Amino acid sequence: MEKVIIFSAPSGSGKTTIVHQLLKKYPQFEFSISATSRAPRGQEVDGVDYYFLTEEEFLRRIAEDAFVEYEAVYAGTHYGTLRSEVERIWGKGNIIVFDVDVVGGVNLKRIFGEKACSIFIMPPSIEELERRLVGRATDAPEVIAKRVAKASQEIERAPEFDHIVVNDVLEEAIAATCNIIDKFIAE
Repeated sequence: MEKVIIFSAPSGSGKTTIVHQLLKKYPQFEFSISATSRAPRGQEVDGVDYYFLTEEEFLRRIAEDAFVEYEAVYAGTHYGTLRSEVERIWGKGNIIVFDVDVVGGVNLKRIFGEKACSIFIMPPSIEELERRLVGRATDAPEVIAKRVAKASQEIERAPEFDHIVVNDVLEEAIAATCNIIDKFIAE
């Protein structure tokens, strides 16, 4: 089948929560674990939430052409999709689910084209986004301020995605996302 579903959003929009619900509902979905050069946050686990690489390891893998796509999201912090992840999941006949930042989402859609359905999870407002980030209690205030500032730029890129789902009420956002996915799978 070789299909991919791409979720992107500003940090704190709820995309990861939505993705986790969808992974429970659709047995043919498998999460693509991204690689990153940043340190784990909170309860994140290597090989489950991300493949945590040192900056040197990340740069070595770039040189080896081990990534489908990658980028420096913040200075000194890289994120990317390993080719081995795509091959592993498609090799099992599953649909790949990506939970990536906005630039990564745009890049993945460009790379996978018609095999991909890209969904932008929109926060109801910047103020609500900030409230959610503060409520997570995983980042320092200066990190939250950076994420909120970046969110405005990311929201401007929402039209580059196939679909936009506003996550004001989680259950409604999940239902809207399921409708989009059901149509994409049926194609």
